[in-house]
Amino acid sequence: QVQLVESGGGVVQAGGSLRLSCVASGITFSINGMAWYRQAPGKERELVATMSSDGFSSVEDSVKGRFTVSGDPALKAVFLQMNSLKPEDTAVYYCNVPGWDYNYWGQGTEVTVSS
Repeated sequence: QVQLVESGGGVVQAGGSLRLSCVASGITFSINGMAWYRQAPGKERELVATMSSDGFSSVEDSVKGRFTVSGDPALKAVFLQMNSLKPEDTAVYYCNVPGWDYNYWGQGTEVTVSS
């Protein structure tokens, strides 16, 4: 059974930092990469960052310069370091493992940034 477990969410004041972790289990094959998404209340889920199996990483413009993605898809683990958090970063953050014929999601970890 495939399971993605996120952790590290919480409540933080604006300007603070959090580090999210995601570990996948039950995946017995090589994956192409892992990603972080977020969904704010009343909004659609949006991509935040990606990390490919060959080490290429990227973050979306909305978080560039504040968020850093790291990890090792070969080990099925990905992290999201979030600095200089803003109230608009408040959302549920989801870990994702995309593939041609599969698309795995974690249950999400909630991040609340107070002003």
